[in-house]
Amino acid sequence: MLRDALAAINRRLLDAVMIGNAAAALHGAPVTTIDVDFMFRATLPNLRKLKAVAKELQAVIMRPYYPVSKLYRMTNDDRGLQLDFMPVIHGIRSFESLKSRATEVTIQGQRVWLASLEDIIRSKKAASRHRDTAVLPILEKTLYELHASQQNQHNASAKEHDET
Repeated sequence: MLRDALAAINRRLLDAVMIGNAAAALHGAPVTTIDVDFMFRATLPNLRKLKAVAKELQAVIMRPYYPVSKLYRMTNDDRGLQLDFMPVIHGIRSFESLKSRATEVTIQGQRVWLASLEDIIRSKKAASRHRDTAVLPILEKTLYELHASQQNQHNASAKEHDET
């Protein structure tokens, strides 16, 4: 399901960054989710691309919280697909700022922009919903462990360089 969704997003050149628990899990956080969240650029061309992705995945796009929220929810119940696309995310200043800190990774042979774990934590803190604050300790511990691992790798590399 995720591979097919990412392939469709890539084929249509939809400008989006994965965020939320699915992205946190790809960073190594032991969390689960039933949907995959993306922040996307809500321009007219990108909205057309979003519709093309939905058509390719035989999914429907709903606006379940309109007019209160700008969320676009793409679903295909037969495939168990739920993708949420948001042009605005709590704690994130702009799509451009999020993407500038994101990393392009390959998942199941498909590329995707992955929000930084720092941005995922920032958005969950700013949203301040119970389901978001409940996972914050796990995400913060994962971030701490990632930084510690990077520091250890840096120290080992520096030591190796000094010895040569």
